[in-house]
Amino acid sequence: MTYLDRPVPLAFAHRGGAAEGDENTAEAFARAVELGYRYVETDVHATTDGVVVVFHDETLDRVAGRPGRIDQLAWADLSTVRVGGAAAVPRLDEILAAWPQVRFNIDVKADSGVEATVDTVSRAGAGDRVLLASFSDSRLARLRTLAGPKVATSLGMRGVARLRVASLTGQRLVLPTSVVAAQVPVRYGRLPVVDRRFVRYVHKLGLQVHVWTIDEPAEMHDLLDLGVDGIMTDRVDVLRDVYVSRGVWHGEGTE
Repeated sequence: MTYLDRPVPLAFAHRGGAAEGDENTAEAFARAVELGYRYVETDVHATTDGVVVVFHDETLDRVAGRPGRIDQLAWADLSTVRVGGAAAVPRLDEILAAWPQVRFNIDVKADSGVEATVDTVSRAGAGDRVLLASFSDSRLARLRTLAGPKVATSLGMRGVARLRVASLTGQRLVLPTSVVAAQVPVRYGRLPVVDRRFVRYVHKLGLQVHVWTIDEPAEMHDLLDLGVDGIMTDRVDVLRDVYVSRGVWHGEGTE
């Protein structure tokens, strides 16, 4: 699929680079793009009037310091929310239009956002440069049905668990045709997920392995040594420096 047509390892700016404190904002995405990132991970919800907005949490409390559930507010309400004088809740259609050269990894955070997200991506003509993700396997199934097999997807939590077990037992899995990557943490609690055996097995299925959310240089190096195909980070400057030091930085702006 076109989404993964760039050289690996891929570098993902998690929420645009959340370590700077302005996660999932136009400012965060602009900063990541300026650094050379061409893959950005983000999150979406739908407002009560069906507008898809870029925001991680269900409520405004943590980011904006005020109450209010995203799915119970209209876009007119959210458009006025400011943090440090800047808009805190951008629209997905505006973000897609602002950076047509960027690939977006979109985590759909609630069932109420499924149809609106697929519609927004379709209207933007962005189906070849997005990957639709979710922790929920049932939500992902709906996303795949609505978006069709040509829009890239990853795996939900149950799908990842099946994949991990299969990597240990050698069982052959049959996955939906739109699945192009296993996007996973290094471990779930005390249970390891990413090791050499897992990476080798996923590669045999023709999929990539993307690991989140990695902020320490030593761990980045360890994962790259295992052969992972992408790393998601909050510390976009750190990951870029690690890739540059290994000669694998494929973003724009290489010095």
